Amino acid sequence: MTPAIVLARKQGVTHCLHEYGHDSASESYGTEAAEKLGLDPDRVFKTLVVELDSSELVVGVVPVSAMLSMKLIARAAAGKKAVMADRQKVQGTTGYVLGGVSPLGQKKSLKTIIDDSARAFDTVFVSAGRRGLEIELAPADLAALTGAVFAHIRS
Repeated sequence: MTPAIVLARKQGVTHCLHEYGHDSASESYGTEAAEKLGLDPDRVFKTLVVELDSSELVVGVVPVSAMLSMKLIARAAAGKKAVMADRQKVQGTTGYVLGGVSPLGQKKSLKTIIDDSARAFDTVFVSAGRRGLEIELAPADLAALTGAVFAHIRS
């Protein structure tokens, strides 16, 4: 059981877990999840960690069908500039390995911004904290569990 699942259960949030056989040769973990689970890639969200010019780490949650806009996430997080965070920093701060980073249950609570496209769905899918495992929950519950705000951050 991952910290993401523990958090959802502890808070009594309605959710479903979806497991699939992860292929270690896969280059896009989110796209792999959508394909193997037969889901609309607009409903499957990837968790990306960026570093602002202030050195603050921020989590961006965007559909796997889109790219995270560095300009838009920096603006949404009240920064001037954003770059993808260093892999080691991401793993050390979140407690998750890349490809399995969940916005839920991170070791250190980070400012989180969910792309506003999530609101179009009753439920969305995000990593449950390990490769090959997704958690499905309502976008409002995802925001409540992470303290997130919604903003347009995809390009």
